[in-house]
Amino acid sequence: MSKICVICDKGPATGNKYQRRGMIKRKGGAGSKIVGKTLRKVMPNLQRVKIVLAGTVSRSYVCTSCIRAGKIVKA
Repeated sequence: MSKICVICDKGPATGNKYQRRGMIKRKGGAGSKIVGKTLRKVMPNLQRVKIVLAGTVSRSYVCTSCIRAGKIVKA
């Protein structure tokens, strides 16, 4: 099962992680330079809970923002 919320379809988000070298200008340096970029993945905070979905009880992954907002009914 993939790491996706069954209520709001929140899934992994991708982005870049920058590696910098050099002192920044406001501290008296020549400025920081980007010397490396790597891809990174930010995973949502998913919890496996028993919920009532379409009249049946099932155990599925739900993000914590949906749990706190009351978008689910726990079994």
